Amino acid sequence: MPNPFPGMNPYLEHPDFWPEVHHLLIGMIQESLVPQLVPKYRVAIEKRIYEIKGEQSLLVGIPDVSIQRNPTPRNSIISNVAVAAPTTAPVKVTLPMSEEVREGYLEVIDMTTKEVVTVIEVLSPANKRPGQGRKMYDEKRDKVFGSRTHFVEIDLLRGWEPLPVLENNIAASYRILVSRANQRPLADLYLFNLSDAIPSFPLPLRSPDVEPIVDLQALLNTVYDRAGYDFTIDYTAELVPALSETDATWADALLEERGLKGRSQITTDS
Repeated sequence: MPNPFPGMNPYLEHPDFWPEVHHLLIGMIQESLVPQLVPKYRVAIEKRIYEIKGEQSLLVGIPDVSIQRNPTPRNSIISNVAVAAPTTAPVKVTLPMSEEVREGYLEVIDMTTKEVVTVIEVLSPANKRPGQGRKMYDEKRDKVFGSRTHFVEIDLLRGWEPLPVLENNIAASYRILVSRANQRPLADLYLFNLSDAIPSFPLPLRSPDVEPIVDLQALLNTVYDRAGYDFTIDYTAELVPALSETDATWADALLEERGLKGRSQITTDS
């Protein structure tokens, strides 16, 4: 069965699926662009590797517990063996362990000059959630904005605050930012929600080259089919992150219509 949603499938945002979806989608974008851009351009999958402290563990507090003395009475029989005094029971805590993050992204490179013409990013949770990962991504983003490199940012994750843009008060679940170096600070922002198809967009290149159209919806649907997600996704499970009440009602009706019975989890603040 193909992707039952007309646009982004919210079940793919689950932490169990998204790392794989992220990897496969980047590969599909590359596969679709290479035939359109060779021999003038090379489309390369690059990877950044860095370590962050587990932000979640840093937020975990020690639960309230009662510290009790060992209730076992001391042995009254005289002995030459030294007996250790009773100690308090240990408390289980979570340590802020370092986490190695590996993120893939795409670069369109001019084969003659070897210069990076366009950077394509598909956002991961580490890019969006508060913490070191987002800070490092923001720094890279700012460097690209200050360069002559075009920039495409694809955000298919509803969780966390979106990356900043100015003069945009439109609420949307998903977004695609297309920033041409010669038009900054202006950029094109494609906004869409759960019930919308993912919009196609032109990939910025150097003038006067023809810009290929990236059909992200078709690419995501191909990822869904190739990975066999119709067999692995449980559409009766709760969504992570949860949907708003309106979206949950719409999603349930859609899944019922397609024979996939499920109730989407509703956000508590909706």
